[in-house]
Amino acid sequence: MVTWPKEYGGRGLDLIQWLIFEEEYYRAGAPGRVNQNGIFLLGPTLMEFGTTEQKARFLPAMASGDEIWAQAWSEPQAGSDLAAVRASAARSGDDYVLNGHKIWSSRAAFADWAFGLFRSDPNSERHKGLSLILFPLHAPGVTVKPIARIDGKGGFAEIFLDNVRTPVAYCVGDEGQGWNVCMATAGFERGLMLRSPARYQMAAKKLVALYRRHANQVDPSVESEVVRAWMDAESYALSIYSTASRLMSGGSIGPESSTNKIFWSELDMALTQTALSILGARAELLPEAPHAGDVGTWLDDFIFALAGPIYGGTNEIQRNIVAERMLGLPR
Repeated sequence: MVTWPKEYGGRGLDLIQWLIFEEEYYRAGAPGRVNQNGIFLLGPTLMEFGTTEQKARFLPAMASGDEIWAQAWSEPQAGSDLAAVRASAARSGDDYVLNGHKIWSSRAAFADWAFGLFRSDPNSERHKGLSLILFPLHAPGVTVKPIARIDGKGGFAEIFLDNVRTPVAYCVGDEGQGWNVCMATAGFERGLMLRSPARYQMAAKKLVALYRRHANQVDPSVESEVVRAWMDAESYALSIYSTASRLMSGGSIGPESSTNKIFWSELDMALTQTALSILGARAELLPEAPHAGDVGTWLDDFIFALAGPIYGGTNEIQRNIVAERMLGLPR
């Protein structure tokens, strides 16, 4: 919320100041933020497309953490192919009546609200006739079923909607223009806000320290992997600072956000895999195991990194976007 206006709970600072804040946040070892879907995805979307009333109603509570948000886009038959969404939103007076089934909804297991993509025009197909609509997860007709991660912890969930009513005033952007709104949100997710460079710079610093402690016990080839991971973390930081400078000069995030998403998700994999290579067999131990030593959270970080090339649009889809929209290659 560093860049948000003060009246909405932010500090009114620019993107460069936000990046500096992120560096200090990760250097201090501060905890992860539980409301990431709100403050990094929906928040910027409301800033761009939301009404004055929507901003006043939702942003302050989002910034304070009083209301936690979930992302309800994917469906059993509409994951990376988001245009295949079938969940519906039918007008009924001043309300929408929502019906459908969402899955892999991030943070829905403990969230208060969700922002979902719905087909508001029953005769539409693919990208047309979709709307981004906000709805409470505790409303009558909403059933939330948590999905356990590989480590047994909750976070994701299925959401079943059975004649759920939410005000028409909670549609973000114009009705039927949800695809354009969601693509802007996806740009925030893939291109800048969700994965700050400080996260990877700090991980690279820890990886270098881990290697130095075990340099005499690992294959010499690991050294080049450590150097590559550190260089990539710094390259990502330079790229994000460049993007932030362009945005501050009036530019925008385009399809190049897909290259960022590919890069940071595969960097996450490389960092954690290299750490496991250094730790060897001990990498499989939990931090509290008697002989765990300095395994830290590398195993947990690796398991989480496995999801990176999938969520936010699979990397295969992102490469298609790069090929078609940036390089002009045929379908």
